[in-house]
Amino acid sequence: MSRVFLLVIVIVATAGAALAYGDPKQISKAGNLVTEILRKQSPPPLRLVDVPRGNTGEFGLEAKINGVKTAMVIDTGATSVVLTYETAKAAGLPLELLDYNVDVETAGGRTKAARLTLDRLAVGKLVERSVPALVVPRGQMKTNLLGMSFLDRLESWEVRADRLMLRGYP
Repeated sequence: MSRVFLLVIVIVATAGAALAYGDPKQISKAGNLVTEILRKQSPPPLRLVDVPRGNTGEFGLEAKINGVKTAMVIDTGATSVVLTYETAKAAGLPLELLDYNVDVETAGGRTKAARLTLDRLAVGKLVERSVPALVVPRGQMKTNLLGMSFLDRLESWEVRADRLMLRGYP
């Protein structure tokens, strides 16, 4: 309510100044002042991603890893973002330099994974840099997991009915 009142006062004052001075330069200056005040009043755009539950019960989405589109499933039980070998290769990650020395438990059983850092991971308007991730050897997983190494960077995430809301910091 106070913002609306302030806005009305500013507009009335600008109109009054324009009528009083009648000077085109002063009118332009007053218009610029109003524009600046309004710009400061508008809230920053929301960094929000709404993910519907899929037919299989999972929350799947499309992400971009270093600019390359890939399908991912949100997995709050995964400590880290986990990529398949094929996705890591498509994203241009240095697979030949990786050391598969991290024990991981997947839906398919135990395997080894390699640690790395993703330069950029984007999910809609949510963009994070230097995200810790794991890569599993070829054929060990069929799905990329968006785990807690990404989710912990968000302001919040919540599940309501069949929707998962990811909210980034403003």
